[in-house]
Amino acid sequence: MKSVKVILRNYETGETLDYNIVPDDTQLAQDWIVALEQDVLQKSLHLEKNYCFHGFPYTQRTLEYLCEELNRHIKIINLSNLDYTIEEWFAPDVVRFDDTYPMGRSSQGYIALTLKHDVMNKLHNHFEILEGTVENPSEYTQHMSTTVRYAVRQLNLLCHEIESLCLSQRKVVQDPYWVRPSQITTFLKTPRHNLTDIHRQGFIANSYDRQLGSVYMHWCQIGKTLMEVYRDEHAPTLTDTVCDAITHLQYYSGEFDIEWGNDVTYENAPWHKNEIQGFNSWLFENGFDPSNPKLSSGYLKLGQVDLINSFGTTTKEEIWKILSDHLDICRIEVGDISCDYDYTWTNIDHEVQQMKKLGYIE
Repeated sequence: MKSVKVILRNYETGETLDYNIVPDDTQLAQDWIVALEQDVLQKSLHLEKNYCFHGFPYTQRTLEYLCEELNRHIKIINLSNLDYTIEEWFAPDVVRFDDTYPMGRSSQGYIALTLKHDVMNKLHNHFEILEGTVENPSEYTQHMSTTVRYAVRQLNLLCHEIESLCLSQRKVVQDPYWVRPSQITTFLKTPRHNLTDIHRQGFIANSYDRQLGSVYMHWCQIGKTLMEVYRDEHAPTLTDTVCDAITHLQYYSGEFDIEWGNDVTYENAPWHKNEIQGFNSWLFENGFDPSNPKLSSGYLKLGQVDLINSFGTTTKEEIWKILSDHLDICRIEVGDISCDYDYTWTNIDHEVQQMKKLGYIE
């Protein structure tokens, strides 16, 4: 099977490095390679660089910057003709507790800054109301101008980026072992394909395990999973209303995610094992069979980054140090097919480029 080469760049110095992904010997991995090659690279789909590297505690996309961007897009929505108002205003001390709160103090005496989950859940709810789902778009979408459609999209992207940044900055103080950097490799208007029962067997094989350098299928649809409801809403009783908001994965695409954090598996992380056991018990209590792959419980593994040949080490801290200076994908290759991505999220016209690729403007 063909491997995938990803070339990274320090966009300020131009220095590059690359790593190779070795796909698993599964039907899903084979179909993913075909989708990446034919749907994405051959068509030169636009790589979404402003939603790519998450959970790196030291980044130019600071919390101050992300909050400013969020407020800018909210203002666009509030001033539109949608008759929908988002009253919240965002700043670092709005989305997380500041360092005067004595919570999560580390053994060195530092204070870990904790995310305000209720604030972020409310933000994401605004996105869900305005956007709807792929199958059932919101009525608001019929009245959105180009810039408003784009602004609504950013609510979702910035919400998740803020959450992952805050979590990583808390962990780097409180428990550096569990910092969780990741790479979300998505492309605008990516074709989607129906997930098959054979593909879904990957949920049984992998469950919710995540390992350093492992590559997973990107979740290419909108909506909450059963696990997200269990975590975010504290294991509620599943009423018809709650179930209607849950979406099981129906599609795959050429997109992919990479875990750059330390291994979190059922065997090596007791807290993770306890969570999975609690989740499965909750499913049983609500009439679901945890072994049913159609529930989409877990991550679909696609392959593994060849860490030694790519970085010369399997030590996560060394890999993070190398990656943190090269958080810009400038090229992806699959066999003889490749695509260059010379632009960056710092370009003045990057939003216009994205809106053109999304088909919002000509």
